[in-house]
Amino acid sequence: MLYYLFKYLNDIDVPGAGLFNFISFRAGLTLLTSLIIAIWGGKKLIELLQRLQIGEVVRDLGLEGQYSKQGTPTMGGIIIILSIIVPVLLFAKLDNIYIQLMLLATIWLGIIGFIDDYIKVFKKNKAGLHGKFKILGQVVLGIVVSAAIIFSKQIVIRPNPEQHQNVPNEQIIKSDVKSMKTTIPFVKSHELDYEALLKDIGIKNKWLIYLIFTFWVIFIIAGVSNGANLTDGLDGLAAGTTAVALSSLAVFVYVSGNVILAEYLKIMYIPRIGEMTVFIAAFIGALVGFLWYNAYPAQIFMGDTGSLTIGGIIAIIAILARKELLLPIIAGIYLAETLSVIIQVSYFKYTKRKYGEGRRIFLMSPLHHHFQLKNIPEPKIVARFIIVAIFLGVLSVITLKIR
Repeated sequence: MLYYLFKYLNDIDVPGAGLFNFISFRAGLTLLTSLIIAIWGGKKLIELLQRLQIGEVVRDLGLEGQYSKQGTPTMGGIIIILSIIVPVLLFAKLDNIYIQLMLLATIWLGIIGFIDDYIKVFKKNKAGLHGKFKILGQVVLGIVVSAAIIFSKQIVIRPNPEQHQNVPNEQIIKSDVKSMKTTIPFVKSHELDYEALLKDIGIKNKWLIYLIFTFWVIFIIAGVSNGANLTDGLDGLAAGTTAVALSSLAVFVYVSGNVILAEYLKIMYIPRIGEMTVFIAAFIGALVGFLWYNAYPAQIFMGDTGSLTIGGIIAIIAILARKELLLPIIAGIYLAETLSVIIQVSYFKYTKRKYGEGRRIFLMSPLHHHFQLKNIPEPKIVARFIIVAIFLGVLSVITLKIR
């Protein structure tokens, strides 16, 4: 909203109003605003939840310090979502398709998570929202995102300039196309066209190609969203590692949306996506502000309202930025947590069938609980996971040049 006000002021030559034309300036303001809202609003939300006696119900897992978390206010994801939406509405271009999709995704996933938390807290049903309804919500969102990529005239790409070495610049400028191309890390000719790949293996029907692509998008959103949900098990773990992952994605989104940087780095240029940097800045500010209260010892938990939302948003940003194949690196913590559960459950079932008694690889899954049972203090586990996340984030960014 403020963007349009200052655009008008710039048109009538008000000094300084032109600063709002710069994405970097608006992203900085957005981050600061989000941080202030999260810190101020977080305190108010904690007080409200305490008055309503909305607290975490802790299951007996035999973990040290577990019962000290009993009764800690939950559903803190509400403040994360508000700290994203309000600054984005203030500083972003609201007619931008990427901003519209991200706002829709944030609200939609927030509603799903809120219903889940509401059932757990108010209905006293520990199971929460049935898994099939969560998946259904993620399916609907995946359909919307994939349909936008396939059909929206505003979502186009300009292929890697390396593919146009002998083409005049004026022709390259006009080469924005609808495409299902994505980026392959560590490969010199680093673009993969899903449509061409499916045609090469004999799938010619375009609607079947669209369907397969939609299933792929749904799989990524559901997988990353649930990975974030599994990661949210220690004070500050999900918020801290997600903020690091977002910082990496911010670099990719900014350079992909800047024609000069994209041509210099010889990467795919994505018109209009640079505006999503403003959204990511709000998201980072919201998570860092939430950490003010969620760091050990936590005064509030994000609940599924937050964890399902942050994972889904990470996935959608990566998909729209054509960096979803980098998610195993960018969101490597989510992946490790998810794989630890899959490996643990699969091995337990296999050994139970074979030996009549289930055996375990990890002391407990998800992975952070394994380290808890090794008597490593919770703050140290979180700090080390964040350090690993920083390593993975830097590794993902340098793939811009390593091919």
